[in-house]
Amino acid sequence: MPIHELTLEDYWRGIILRGKNSASYKFALAQSLLELKPQSGQLIQLGDIAPTFAKHLTQHLKGSDKQGAAKSSKFLNICRDYNAGKLTDNELVDATIRHGFVNVIDAFHVVGKSDIPKRFYEDERKANNGIRITDEFSELLEREQASNLPFEVESRWRLVETAWELNISHHLISMDYDQESGSLFTTIDKHRRKAITSSRDALNGYQKGKCFYCFDNIYLDDKVHENPDVDHFFPHTLKQYGFVGIDGIWNLVLSCQSCNRGLGGKFDSVPKEHLLKRLHTRNEHLISSHHPLRETLILQTGKNEQARKSYLNDYYNNAHKTIIHTWEPEEKHEKLF
Repeated sequence: MPIHELTLEDYWRGIILRGKNSASYKFALAQSLLELKPQSGQLIQLGDIAPTFAKHLTQHLKGSDKQGAAKSSKFLNICRDYNAGKLTDNELVDATIRHGFVNVIDAFHVVGKSDIPKRFYEDERKANNGIRITDEFSELLEREQASNLPFEVESRWRLVETAWELNISHHLISMDYDQESGSLFTTIDKHRRKAITSSRDALNGYQKGKCFYCFDNIYLDDKVHENPDVDHFFPHTLKQYGFVGIDGIWNLVLSCQSCNRGLGGKFDSVPKEHLLKRLHTRNEHLISSHHPLRETLILQTGKNEQARKSYLNDYYNNAHKTIIHTWEPEEKHEKLF
């Protein structure tokens, strides 16, 4: 497959990872569709999707009360009332049908300034009070990466709501990696930090669901598949030599266990220099999405692409001088980035 050919997963991830968000309704709709698994041609009326849609929003409100950039929201206030025990299940569903889908169904496929060319449903609210599922969505559910998509939506949702909740300027937000828990966190003040999401779930979409090194498929559902490793491109051992920023998102990649620590694996070696270009490309993919990960990377590596290239090149030269040993993965699949 040519590198430039976009897959259905690419289009879906474009919506989730790169679509603009003024509220979290898009994430709730995405999770609802993935959970309900409607088939091609099926009409889902608003009353059919409302319970699941409202469930996801009310659950997230319990963990983070800020679910949008606006100061107030009639529908989010309704969800808060439900969480406070002021509304019944039926009242919440009725309110969701009336107020929950006003903008999100129109905006769901918008990435940048316009709709993406592939659609996962058609809007039939005027004719049938619902949406009709397309062949593309049914095919998406049948593809190898389908099991990763709910994890990616949930992770992106938690990243965005954290920026809203903490009311941190997107120019100041910074996230780092906790190796022991495998999570990304942000520092609230000198003494407190907030765990946000699994680093695996946050990074996977930007690698197209593939191992960074050999491009084997990787899966996030540890009940079915072997978990991928979160690998430090520049080895974690460099910390003891005074290297800074090792746990930054810019230096974290998802790797299959074979490449990271299997027979002939990377371990504490520095990857060959040509893989540095791949790291830069992955990071630029991530930067092209909206905050907070975008701003985190810019803070960590440079304000423009040339500055970020220089940062990586300087880091590589110093790391190579320190560790000496380099490593190269076995070529297994076509390069995707």
